[in-house]
Amino acid sequence: MKILITGSNGQLGTELYKILREGISELGKIPESLQDSIVFATDVDELDITDIKAVEKFFSKNKPDIVFNCAAMTNVDGCERDEEIAYRINAEGPKNLATISQCYGARLIHISTDYVFFGDGTIPYNESDTTNPNTVYGRSKLAGEQFVLNLCANSCVCRTAWLYGYVGNNFVKTMLRLAREKGTLTVVNDQVGNPTSAVDLAYQLVLLAASQEMGIFHCTCNGEPVSWYTFAKRVVEKAKLDVSVNACTTEQFPRPAKRPAFSALDNRNLRETIGDNMRKWEEALDSFLESYLEREGMS
Repeated sequence: MKILITGSNGQLGTELYKILREGISELGKIPESLQDSIVFATDVDELDITDIKAVEKFFSKNKPDIVFNCAAMTNVDGCERDEEIAYRINAEGPKNLATISQCYGARLIHISTDYVFFGDGTIPYNESDTTNPNTVYGRSKLAGEQFVLNLCANSCVCRTAWLYGYVGNNFVKTMLRLAREKGTLTVVNDQVGNPTSAVDLAYQLVLLAASQEMGIFHCTCNGEPVSWYTFAKRVVEKAKLDVSVNACTTEQFPRPAKRPAFSALDNRNLRETIGDNMRKWEEALDSFLESYLEREGMS
């Protein structure tokens, strides 16, 4: 089996490469069909997915059987400032991968986001709920989803949210750093979603890739949806940091792009097909913190 990972330097791409290379995750072994695969871990320097000629050349030479598209412009405010680049990376890039994957008979697993929804719900969104993004980031990611599903027959779109991992910047690392630097944290308490571990997501994506399932899947950690404030309090508590965490409103912390008030996702399609292996967010976070703090010499 030959597997291509785009965006391999990010927190999800790094985790995917790790478990595919080692054949096991902390959640369990990867499927037998993917064991001992040849994995092409690429980032923009090795493969620019916005260049369809480069994509076709790569496929012609390497002929991957499965593609995990983790490449994206995820800077929500940056997307708002530069819509053209956002669409080029988040929409045209997936379009190119879908087109060439279809030509070569490859299976495409494409990563998307909770931002494709308006974010004013009261119960978690499932895969059949109507999308209505109100940011450039959300609109560009939705366009990418539609290209993937329309142009590549053997494809899955996997929406996730509030992702954190061992590599790169994320909310968990930011809270740990600010807690040590400032001794106090102020975090918004009126935005609700699903904290999601890259460890859990990578394992679930590998299981999905090995299946015959197609279409849209929500892949976030389980448990009751929480606010960023509650998420931050859990981080500080489990890291045993003696700092105060104060709540604020979104209005008190304005950003260029509108943040969804409620964008929690329901993994309904996973439960009804291959099974939902995503842990509760508290369990996944505690496991991550234990490993991360030990690695960084902070425990």
